[in-house]
Amino acid sequence: MAFAPLNQQRIHFTDHGGDGLPLILSHGFLMDQQMFAAQVAALSPELRIITWDERGFGLTEYDGQPFTYWDSAKDCLALLDHLDIPQAVFGGMSQGGFISLRAALLAPERVLGLVLMDTQAGPEDPSKVEGYRQMMQGWASHGLSEDVAQFIANIIIAEPQENAKWIAKWQALNDPQALLMATECLLQREDITARLGEITAPALVIHGSQDNAIPLPLAQALCSGLSGCEALVLIEGAAHAANLTHANAVNPPLLTFLRRLQAERS
Repeated sequence: MAFAPLNQQRIHFTDHGGDGLPLILSHGFLMDQQMFAAQVAALSPELRIITWDERGFGLTEYDGQPFTYWDSAKDCLALLDHLDIPQAVFGGMSQGGFISLRAALLAPERVLGLVLMDTQAGPEDPSKVEGYRQMMQGWASHGLSEDVAQFIANIIIAEPQENAKWIAKWQALNDPQALLMATECLLQREDITARLGEITAPALVIHGSQDNAIPLPLAQALCSGLSGCEALVLIEGAAHAANLTHANAVNPPLLTFLRRLQAERS
């Protein structure tokens, strides 16, 4: 178990080793680095995979202060500094994609490529913001009810065995302040669509065909806005966390993309 003191946080991370192309993977909202277990298994040790827990989640010790995804992007970059990695591929699912895009805007010279899974460049759907806020405030104040747990799990995961695993993790969360700060970060994020043209790194967009959290047209707009977007890979039958539930469909195109980037770097 490794921790790094970065930006007034104590970031929990795992450097899975390997001498190949570095890939740092950033998880989605309410998740942690374990959501990438299938990618780590498929890509290590051919590639050097780094996974980490973002502010408010996993084992990272978060200071409880308001933050934005720009702050989380700085955490991601600082973690690479801590590991003496000057350049990497930045990959992220949903919230992790928000972070990866912002890292690419903050430090384009450090980005060898982007893997953007079930994510977008825009803000939260305004029609859903207040409902989500009230739901999360209820969770923080009164605990996670079974109905709310199943509702959230079916949006993100929609697979019974994985639903149960992650609901158990959510029920063990014991920091209401962290939950609320992370929620506000999610709901108040700004639209960076107009800045996508500044990002020139090669990019692969992966999206579940049944993703109801971020509808497919938003992924198509993301790919269209990135000059380096090479493909939008549609994962049939997958909900929001396609890499978690449909790893057998996600990993082959992911590995092909990363192997090509590694060959170009050699």
